This record gives sequence, C-alpha cells and structure tokens, in this order.
Amino acid sequence: MHEEYRILCEEIPAPACALHFSSPFELLVATILSAQTTDKRVNTVTPELFATYPTPEDYADANPEDVERIIRPLGFYRSKAKHLIGLGTALADRFDSRVPDTMDQLVTLPGVGRKTANVVLGNAFGIPGFPVDTHVMRVTGRLRWRTDWRSKKPDPVKIEKAICACFPPEEWTDLSHRLILFGRSTCHARGPQCGICPLAATCPSAGLFV
Repeated sequence: MHEEYRILCEEIPAPACALHFSSPFELLVATILSAQTTDKRVNTVTPELFATYPTPEDYADANPEDVERIIRPLGFYRSKAKHLIGLGTALADRFDSRVPDTMDQLVTLPGVGRKTANVVLGNAFGIPGFPVDTHVMRVTGRLRWRTDWRSKKPDPVKIEKAICACFPPEEWTDLSHRLILFGRSTCHARGPQCGICPLAATCPSAGLFV
C-alpha cells in the first residue's frame, strides 16, 4: 500500500481540490452542489451563485426559484436549492454566519454529510480529513487496500476508518485528492487504463481489465 502510494505521490506531486472557492463558506456551498455531478460543472455555475449570494443571510432570504435558476445545469436543483437556503438559515441562526470547523457541527447542517464535512475540514481549515467518494471507493477496492473490497455496497465510513488507520493524519487530505485524481485520469469505472497505469505491476485487479 505505502509503495503504491509513494508512486502516486510521484505521479501526482501537487494535488489540490478541483472546486473553485475563496472561503470556507464558498467551499461548503460548492461541495454540497457537487453531489451527483462533476466538480468541473459546479465551477461553471458558482461564479454567478457566489456573486449573487455572498453570505449565509443572502441564502436564508433567497427566493428558491432564483437559486434554482442558477444551479439548474447541475441536476437535482430543487433539492440542492432547498439545502442551500437551509444552510444559510442554519449558519445565520446557530453559528453567527460562520462555517464551523468540527465534524460534529458540520454534519448538523442541511445537505452536509461526512464526505462534505471532510472536504471542508481538509481544504478550508487544514484539519485532517479523508473524503470518501466513488473514486476513492473504486481505487482502494481494486488495489485491495481494504478488507471489504468484495462488498457490492461498501460503507464509506468504514473505508475512511480503514484507510486513515494506515496513514498519518497529515496525509489524509492529499491522499484522498490523489486517489480521486487517479480515479478520474486512469482507474476509470469502465475501461480503466491498466496498460499505462503506474500501479499495474502490483495491482491485484489489473489482470481483470487487460
């Protein structure tokens, strides 16, 4: 595992969050919007969204139809607009319009689960977090980095605990970024590029796709 991660560090020396943001609040909004769509697509709507609704209070007072119009290209726009308006209200009412910096507080916010909270903790506050998305689940399963790799419905929380137990906290955020970027570029869900994969020599799954 650690040798394979060393190779990933060489292949992806400077990983970074793909979402565009300039504050913890903007990252929180963008991450909520990223559900069931791509970060690239989210980045196409957030400039207008951030300019129109720069504060939690702006979302709390927003007309849902106006928010929906901006985020419509992302899909699930009605539920996402509801989450954003609820988020603004919750932040204004309970956190003095500031994004909290603890897992326990973040997951009480509308539209915020453990993955979203980890994204915000690691990328906005520099607090170790390991977001587990579909890429992380796929790559760690194919590499057999976890014992439940056979599971058809793996538990993201169990994956987070299993992988984090093998790496120091200061690596968690970049580790997640690298696995996600590797999943996007090489270890695709369909047709993984095993022929050019730098981990093919040790990957237990490579023979399944070559």
